[in-house]
Amino acid sequence: MTRPITLFTGQWADLPFEEVCQLASGWGYDGVEIACWGDHFDPWAAVEDDGYVPAKRELLKKYDLQVFAISNHLKGQAVCDDPIDERHRGILPDRIWGDGEAEGVRQRAAEEMKMTARAARKLGVDVVVGFTGSSIWKYVAMFPPASQELVDAGYQDFADRWNPILDVFDNEGVRFAHEVHPSEIAYDYWTTVRALEAVDHREAFGLNWDPSHFVWQDLDPVGFMWDFRDRIYHVDCKDAKKQVGNGRNGRMGSHLAWADPRRGWDFVSTGHGDVPWEQCFRMLNTIGYEGPISVEWEDAGMDRLVGAPEALDFVRRLAFDAPTAAFDAAFSTKE
Repeated sequence: MTRPITLFTGQWADLPFEEVCQLASGWGYDGVEIACWGDHFDPWAAVEDDGYVPAKRELLKKYDLQVFAISNHLKGQAVCDDPIDERHRGILPDRIWGDGEAEGVRQRAAEEMKMTARAARKLGVDVVVGFTGSSIWKYVAMFPPASQELVDAGYQDFADRWNPILDVFDNEGVRFAHEVHPSEIAYDYWTTVRALEAVDHREAFGLNWDPSHFVWQDLDPVGFMWDFRDRIYHVDCKDAKKQVGNGRNGRMGSHLAWADPRRGWDFVSTGHGDVPWEQCFRMLNTIGYEGPISVEWEDAGMDRLVGAPEALDFVRRLAFDAPTAAFDAAFSTKE
């Protein structure tokens, strides 16, 4: 298969980076999508310490792994979020949290995202995957009524905060792949349209296609890929299983923990949910996506040491290459 299959290290950041590399290599992954938390990758050290990136490169070489993208979801989340609260305290390092004053947190998070673009260039990758945060996600239920002016202001806030970040991405020749995801400025089809409009469709801002966030919202991940084919900068393979239909389980999750059978949906290991994977991989061929396919492993009901290698086998089996010639070419009578 020509497209490499990588393992996203974000859900493994409780382990030392070398241990995750050893596991991924042993299972047969071609590379890793490196998370900017734990000890996996520090953008500031990458830029400021001349020995940091060569050491990471040497470690990857030791385990015969490639890297095509780094991810900084946690800091990106804080760029636009309102409110900033104890949830962010739990995912942000002290240098971003500071004294916890909300606007200061947002500004420091924005500076880290700029630094992440610079770090990606030093590492030699041209895609950063992540979240944007959103000042208007809190209005998703639209009650108390949220005016159109409030919603418009949210997209303007996103543009005002992210355009200076994207300027740095442009300067570094790196692209940002936003993961369309509830709680972000773009979380479904139409909010993705609106987010792209907000930044005037600038090339630095594209999408990380992760179908797990589509299926439980009853969105078509295959059609989404086609409609935004010029913006698919990265692909994450994660699955979700709907558990509605019994008259009790709701789409919103009911504030229940992952793997609780009363939830209306849950993240599951790739191949165990409702994502139509074969159709998705065929569409990847159709749109000409040649980047990595990254397994983002999440399943609260399965041991990750079982799930990650199984997911790799599943993706390798289904993510076949496009043909080099049409099947009906053999019918031709021309020599």
